Amino acid sequence: MQRREFIKGISASLVMLSSGLAPSSVANATSASSAKTKKNIVWVILRGALDPLHTIVPLKEPNFSQLRPTLADNVANSKLVLNPQFSLNPVLTNMHQWYLDKQLLPIVAVSSGYPERSHFAGQDFLESGGELKELESGWLGRAISASLDHKNNSAIAISNAIPISLRGSDSVNTWYPTKGEPADEDIYQQLAVLYQQDKKLSQNLMDGISLKEMAMLGGGNKSRKFVALAEACGNFLTQSDEIDCAMLEMGGWDTHSNQHSRLNRQLSQLDKGLEALKSALVNQWQNTVIIVATEFGRTVKENGTYGTDHGTGSAMFIAGGAVKGGKVLGQWPGLKPEQLFQNRDLQPTSNSFSWISTVMQQHWQLTTEEINHILPNNTPYDVPIIS
Repeated sequence: MQRREFIKGISASLVMLSSGLAPSSVANATSASSAKTKKNIVWVILRGALDPLHTIVPLKEPNFSQLRPTLADNVANSKLVLNPQFSLNPVLTNMHQWYLDKQLLPIVAVSSGYPERSHFAGQDFLESGGELKELESGWLGRAISASLDHKNNSAIAISNAIPISLRGSDSVNTWYPTKGEPADEDIYQQLAVLYQQDKKLSQNLMDGISLKEMAMLGGGNKSRKFVALAEACGNFLTQSDEIDCAMLEMGGWDTHSNQHSRLNRQLSQLDKGLEALKSALVNQWQNTVIIVATEFGRTVKENGTYGTDHGTGSAMFIAGGAVKGGKVLGQWPGLKPEQLFQNRDLQPTSNSFSWISTVMQQHWQLTTEEINHILPNNTPYDVPIIS
């Protein structure tokens, strides 16, 4: 028996046991729900503090090469030009094509408003939407709860546990590839028989098998690399009528030393992963917005080990088939000594949360009152970013 047929058989039997529906009724319900158009949001957090100047390169900034005599030379001649002022890091070829296709919005000089330079506290701040002592849930979890009235449904976190971003909603599942060997099919059959008198256990088993099958449509890859995880994320969004929100995370952005080679690997994985996500989404891409952000930026000046240290202003991206892209957003502050934040960092000129609020308002049509609950005191910008 093929795995897909086996899973369908278990799923159908569990549905009948728990609800008394005939197989034809189940099929008809699935078919009717599949016609619904979803508006997907994918939240991607880059843990470790992405260096903005090595990612969105300031071409016309005279102080750039002086502040970074080693690092600047590696990116200053990038051919991935965005406009006369900026280019993308040379390895971001897929994202540059998205920009040309008007499906990518790079945003310069952003900050969540977190005032210190601690990775863990900064990530908590970015995920919660403010101070954790004031907000005991995540901004995305609150957004899902608010959007239920707008017919949005549920979220999937590609993670071992529910991240802070998604806390506060009961409509969240997690999935992450296991290191061990997959269970034999007869194990699932035995569990189905064991759970048949308990509706909740039966439903949980059916949901778990369904998630596993959706994630592994690409051939059962158990890789934990970002490219494979992003592909699995796209599979969830395309195969489920209920999931319209997902979260991915990628670590390794703390580049205190040897930054150029390390970021080459990191940015290349990010670029390939986002392209894998797009490919898996197929025609769902047109209804999808991806938000990519990090906890804070890095110092403008390179350090003695060819890296950068913890900073303030950073960069973020908004992308997707539903995006009005093809332009660089945010106000560039400059890199002259008097233009730096605390004489060392890129000065933030816009707020990450207000850009997120703008996505929520325009893509999920959330009201001002709902957005104020999700991200207090972070009003949307009056910029059309969703098509």
